[in-house]
Amino acid sequence: MVRNRRRFLTGATAAGLTMAAGCVGGFGAESEESTVQIGMVYATGGLGDNSFNDMAEQGLLDAQDDFDISFDDAEPETEGEFPDAQRSFAESGNYDLVSCIGFAQLDALEENAEQYSDQDFILIDEELDGQDNVRNYLFDEPGGSFQVGHLAGLLTAEEFSAGNGETNPDADVVGFVGGAESPLIESFEAGFTAGVEHANDNAEVVTTYVGDFNDTTGGQEAALTMYQDDDADIVFHAAGRTGFGVLQAAESEGRFAIGVDADQSITEPDYADNILASMVKRVDEAMYTAVESVVNDEFEGGETERLGLEDGGIETVYGDTLGDEIPGEIKDQVEESRQAIIDGEIDVPDEP
Repeated sequence: MVRNRRRFLTGATAAGLTMAAGCVGGFGAESEESTVQIGMVYATGGLGDNSFNDMAEQGLLDAQDDFDISFDDAEPETEGEFPDAQRSFAESGNYDLVSCIGFAQLDALEENAEQYSDQDFILIDEELDGQDNVRNYLFDEPGGSFQVGHLAGLLTAEEFSAGNGETNPDADVVGFVGGAESPLIESFEAGFTAGVEHANDNAEVVTTYVGDFNDTTGGQEAALTMYQDDDADIVFHAAGRTGFGVLQAAESEGRFAIGVDADQSITEPDYADNILASMVKRVDEAMYTAVESVVNDEFEGGETERLGLEDGGIETVYGDTLGDEIPGEIKDQVEESRQAIIDGEIDVPDEP
């Protein structure tokens, strides 16, 4: 998708924030003011992660295709920049909606939403209670992680070879790499581990938290340790840019990885021969829906929208290259557990 962007300076830029505006019109042309203006504050790591932030941006771009909107965005490098980034949009009075992407923005938004009570906000991946100007979007990460854990637990017990990867059925070891340790990321770990154990009582899950969502080298080192020292067949990551390193390690070691947030077999095609599947969070749909509600003057704050397996807000997407190689009976078992979760027959934990 092609779009034109212009850089602009604000007070927040002086604090080290990178901000940009989504424009309407041809290259070099003055953009016309749109009916609806959106301010976007991304999670640390920014755009180009080919997962969480990029999915949020895709939702905006899809909305821009369908509605008369424009957007400006900020890419904070540290969590300490969130308050100023949010405040810069809210203070201007120019934005119909300010979107806060990621659980780490909760504390900043708690203060800013109260101070700027006339400004509408959305918060993705966390819940701010008691604020009539904030709409929250939550996802069933444990349920989705259970699904890919179930897949990993089944395949690690098999002698399976596809693309550039293969398993060692004598090892029965899989891994999880998290970014910063937090209740949200721990819920990925909890669901993944439960899914592995549901499939395979003999399987071992090794876990590492790198402590950062923007440390590709750290992610690679963590996954290499799992592949080389622990003999892990498959590693699932919930780590943003840090997860690039997991994919790199899978490729170099001839093992498998599971992506997150977006279908990383497509967003990271260089590693498609090693990506079995991805646990996709439809952050793009949440973003699109939020913008659509503003365009239609139907935005409702003080509410929490929960997206899960039953409505496609979370889904297991098999790799673009390897998906057809995964045995049908294994896919059938993964589908059966998905339905069992929806029906309440499987209770997925959200804590390790």
